[in-house]
Amino acid sequence: MAIEAGFLDELRARTPLFSVVGRRVKLARSGRNWKGCCPFHGEKTPSFYVYDDHFHCFGCGVHGDVISFVMQMEGKSFPEAVEELASAAGLDVPKDTRRSQEEVAHTRSLGEVLELVQEIWSSALYSPSGRAGLDYLLGRGLTRETIETFGLGWAGDGRGSLTTALAAKGVTPQMMAEAGLMRLDEDGRPKGELFWGRVTFPIRDRKGRLVSFGGRILGDGQPKYLNGPETALFSKRRLLFGLDRARVAVRAPRPKGTPATDLVVVEGYMDVIALHQAGFGGAVAPLGTALTPEQLEVLWQVDRAPVLCFDGDSAGRRAAARAAETALPLLKEERSLRLCLLPEGEDPDSLVRSRGAQAVGDLFASASPLSDVLFDLLAGGVSNPGPEERAALRRKLVEAAALIPEKTLAAEYRSTLLDRFFETFRRKKGGGSFGKGNSSPGGSGSRVPQDMQPSRVDPVRERQRILLALLLRYPELVPEVEEALCRLSLPEDYSELRALLLDMSAEGLLPEDGKTLLDELAGREEEALVRSVLTEGPLPLNLEEKDTSLAVAIRTQWWHFYGLLNFGQFRKEVEQEVARFAQDGADMAEWKRLQPRLEALAALRRGEIDE
Repeated sequence: MAIEAGFLDELRARTPLFSVVGRRVKLARSGRNWKGCCPFHGEKTPSFYVYDDHFHCFGCGVHGDVISFVMQMEGKSFPEAVEELASAAGLDVPKDTRRSQEEVAHTRSLGEVLELVQEIWSSALYSPSGRAGLDYLLGRGLTRETIETFGLGWAGDGRGSLTTALAAKGVTPQMMAEAGLMRLDEDGRPKGELFWGRVTFPIRDRKGRLVSFGGRILGDGQPKYLNGPETALFSKRRLLFGLDRARVAVRAPRPKGTPATDLVVVEGYMDVIALHQAGFGGAVAPLGTALTPEQLEVLWQVDRAPVLCFDGDSAGRRAAARAAETALPLLKEERSLRLCLLPEGEDPDSLVRSRGAQAVGDLFASASPLSDVLFDLLAGGVSNPGPEERAALRRKLVEAAALIPEKTLAAEYRSTLLDRFFETFRRKKGGGSFGKGNSSPGGSGSRVPQDMQPSRVDPVRERQRILLALLLRYPELVPEVEEALCRLSLPEDYSELRALLLDMSAEGLLPEDGKTLLDELAGREEEALVRSVLTEGPLPLNLEEKDTSLAVAIRTQWWHFYGLLNFGQFRKEVEQEVARFAQDGADMAEWKRLQPRLEALAALRRGEIDE
């Protein structure tokens, strides 16, 4: 029995070789690859090298991929090694992939069909019927050498011409359909050739085997670009156009002092070919789809930090955002991404032709880390957000970082994104960090707004003051009431104090008690504002000690005054929480969190408002 090649390719793509070998062999970085002492023969000087998809020992000559490594290390049969690796990768070996030798031979024959077609189409490009296709490629700046290197061709204008040519070689329409060359009707019968009147691009797998074709129509027809359908040989989500050549270029030894070739992901066929012609041999492209998790896994096997290159227009930014969303759950310490947004209206092909290879190389070299681009994408061009927008953006940043499964890396992303957030939106003039030691004691930095001590008490402002004073006295409340606090409309000085509390909470700098908070703010420009809020008037609770019973009372008081300022919204929020609690079932922790709001709402409804 044999196992389908497509499944084995996915298994290899999902199983980084260096991690499997690294569990048994101590490996060290050697350029883009890894090296260590060979586990198959005794040696003191490392001669065992691990590449993206194979290993080789220059001492004893042992060679193979991840499956053969497990077989040789553990003495397992081929099916046993596949089962072990598939289990570790979260894959099942489907029953229908265990096929007879006859079926495997039939699949191989589909590759032979494609090779016949390639011969026909590549020859047709240089015939009179293919003149329009050749003129188009030459007009795009491709040389004849590049055209031949990539095997570009021409699918004739006449429908049925390919079927006739292949019939003479014993190829039936059914075989053409199975190879992805013909459409199928509703009953699964071949009904017409898929490619005609198009420039053709051979699509090869990572080992250079022909698996399908793409085509570009000349003129205004649609679709402009067309890929072959999924077949036994071809899976769009697992392959990248040009990967066979890019792997060789990226792994090729370089003279000392010469930078390594970057693996660069661009949008389409012509971008890849133009970049290869200009000397960027690491260029690849998805096959008409957004970048998939399977394609990212394949990329990381070749390069630890490939460059994703997107057009600088709105569509390019959306594509970059989708790629970042796809990549975050897959990130690990040993693999990341760099992103490059091109000038608006440009693509790699046009840039090479208009500005030259040096300019394009400079753009790739200046590609930004994923964390930087992620912040820009999530911030969405916001320049001066209010408290509500800042809170929403900060939540997006934290949620994005939380998508990363490795806790240490997720924490680093969270810290990096929030640092950028504070630097961009929240820093106070002359204030620096929120910790100690970055202040200018007293002097012109301390200020008390003119209306801090009004001669006549404004009831709305007084309620706002009490809300903030409670949070200053009991700063542990801030994370619990953050969203409600953001929704309040506050005057400028109180808005600054709210921003201070939210910033300190986000950075993990809020102390457990108000006294420590005042000590940490000593000498800063915010100190005068904080002290005035605490001393302008009495608090509803004058509590110096904390215990369990008082904790509920403090929270109830805060929500009481929040309801006084925003009763309609407060009532709606509590009713929604109660409905959600009833629907989801009993949860004591949730009930304790909801209790202070229920008590506050009940008091407001009874009219127990103590001004």
